[in-house]
Amino acid sequence: MAEKLKITLVKSPIGAVPKQKATVEALGLRKLNKTVEMPDNGAVRGMIQSVRHLVKVEEI
Repeated sequence: MAEKLKITLVKSPIGAVPKQKATVEALGLRKLNKTVEMPDNGAVRGMIQSVRHLVKVEEI
């Protein structure tokens, strides 16, 4: 596993399930095409897995 993950919101969560909207918000992604850096751990990986159709992930 990498040390950090670069997560970018590439699709709008407007039509998504409320739980997925909350997950995107919890990742710190507020606007489209914005990027956040998060630590690479199991909790973050699980959050990414639940919204994988809305985000793009790169290992740093």
